[in-house]
Amino acid sequence: MAVKLTKNEQKKQKDRLKQFQRYLPTLQLKKSQLQIVIRQVDAEIEELRKAQNEAIGNIDSWLAVYGENALFSADKSIDTLVKVKEVKKTFSNVAGVRVPVFDSLEFEEIRYDLDEYPLWVDGALSALRDLAKYDALISTLKEEKQLLEREERITSQRVNLFEKVKIPEAKENIRVIGIYLQDQQTQAVVRGKIAKRKLSKVG
Repeated sequence: MAVKLTKNEQKKQKDRLKQFQRYLPTLQLKKSQLQIVIRQVDAEIEELRKAQNEAIGNIDSWLAVYGENALFSADKSIDTLVKVKEVKKTFSNVAGVRVPVFDSLEFEEIRYDLDEYPLWVDGALSALRDLAKYDALISTLKEEKQLLEREERITSQRVNLFEKVKIPEAKENIRVIGIYLQDQQTQAVVRGKIAKRKLSKVG
């Protein structure tokens, strides 16, 4: 990019360089914070998945017993008795990013005839609600991670822009203007000496 070879432009470029150098550490810190939080979210998702798999293992026996009972039709599947009505979330600020935070899970109220289901149905429904909660927690964390990763990409691009483009560009502009102004000053001195000599000869 062509710049004006003037003292005003030199000052402008120096001011820009200071601004870039002051802002860069903030961006680098933000990038680092985002990367740390993303790793934490990944670890949390992994822990929830392990807990969810364990919960699934705990209800396998119930589902096996229920599945073997040919007296019940498909429309009376336990799954039909657990339906999520709403996933309630709040929002938090993480490194300048507004992210969702799981608050609670609301289920539809589904009535069923106790005479048509085995005695362990209440326990099974409670376990299925727990599984649904794990799904909601994991889904919310994935949404948070997606937002954080997007911000981390944008921040990384800005860090690269400052480090590899803006700061080197400002330094080069300052160098070029400095050389030009120095040359101009040298030429002015030379012209002044020549003029002085001419005047002394005339005198």
